[in-house]
Amino acid sequence: MHRLAGDMAKSPALFLDRDGNLIEDHHHTCQVDQVSLISGVKPALNACLSAGYKLFILTNQSGINRGIFTWEQYHACNQRMLELLDLPAPGILEIKAAPEKPDEPSLYRKPSPRFILEMIEQHELDATRCWMVGDRITDWDAGLNAGIKSCAVRSGAGRPEDFIYAEKMKFTIRQDFPDFVRQDLGLNWNK
Repeated sequence: MHRLAGDMAKSPALFLDRDGNLIEDHHHTCQVDQVSLISGVKPALNACLSAGYKLFILTNQSGINRGIFTWEQYHACNQRMLELLDLPAPGILEIKAAPEKPDEPSLYRKPSPRFILEMIEQHELDATRCWMVGDRITDWDAGLNAGIKSCAVRSGAGRPEDFIYAEKMKFTIRQDFPDFVRQDLGLNWNK
């Protein structure tokens, strides 16, 4: 039996916060030498790619509009992160940064679900198999607002009261991204 292209199964995807989830959080990371991967992230992402997950990064970067760092510095840090990850194709499909401060109007600043919803439509993703993973309430609420699952990781800037909120909202809580990949996606790799 032949399957039509439109009949193919939709892909699962991960929407990932950057700082405190993939790389160490330096509170407005803006220098290339600050960029270091959180332990286990690279093999965890490789396992996700091998399992068919599409990968996206969604990051709030208010330091740009606050004048703390420039777009050029932001892009240089992303480039360094991608070099360290050295993921096989297709790698990270899209990276979206919201430069606005929390009190400024923004289409994409988390907890806005806009980027997630756009990527679900553009890449024909299976929303029931999509996750937003990050270390802050804005990350978790972005997933909630987009109608996908959220995972709160303890590897970044989350405060104890944030995790009380995460528990109340019944978000998945894990130590870090590799822990999430093992426990919730059921993927394993050799260390």
